[in-house]
Amino acid sequence: MSNYEGIATRIADMIISPDSVLGFINGAISVPVDLGYMAYGVFDTDSYYSHETETVRIIQAMRNGILNYDRILDAIEIVLSKFDQYVSISKQNKLLSRGSFSIIGRAVTNSAISSTIAKAIAQRAGWTVALRGGAVGNILLIGGMKERCIRTSEQLSIDEPELFQVLRVKDYDLLYFMFEPALKPFVNALIVRRQQGIPAFDHILERVESKVSGDYGHH
Repeated sequence: MSNYEGIATRIADMIISPDSVLGFINGAISVPVDLGYMAYGVFDTDSYYSHETETVRIIQAMRNGILNYDRILDAIEIVLSKFDQYVSISKQNKLLSRGSFSIIGRAVTNSAISSTIAKAIAQRAGWTVALRGGAVGNILLIGGMKERCIRTSEQLSIDEPELFQVLRVKDYDLLYFMFEPALKPFVNALIVRRQQGIPAFDHILERVESKVSGDYGHH
């Protein structure tokens, strides 16, 4: 239950103040983490072939401009839209419960709010890539970065296969590691829905609604 509360708190914080997401982007591309992934990759020889195949996909995706700002933005909006989709379903199912999810319906599924969050993440992620990479085209091929990119994609395919498939169509799963820290609560909510059912997901939405309405009530 405390896990639900943590997910709800972070989603509510982003609805109330989309800029709060920036704090979670700061460490998204960090040298120590990258080195850790690189070391792990050296010893994990079982996945060597599949990762070589993924490296080819990364190179092709970069040639196709996957690190462009608009592509990063599009990938983020796809994740938020998937969350919005299930909020809308829950909202429809709750129509007989007067007022249920009214604020979360207006806020989370509001494209202006979603795009504000997406742009904040994309601007920060894009800036970090440019800063760290120097030559942006090489950034995903640096050992630890490549390893992290591939393993984060693999983990998403296990945790939330439906979202993974949607992102994979455009190779956006390769970008997921950059904004995973910021979008984690939305993805975690989707994982809860898939693994623990709609009532558990609705409970998170109810907690978000409560937190957001409480904050709005103080303004």
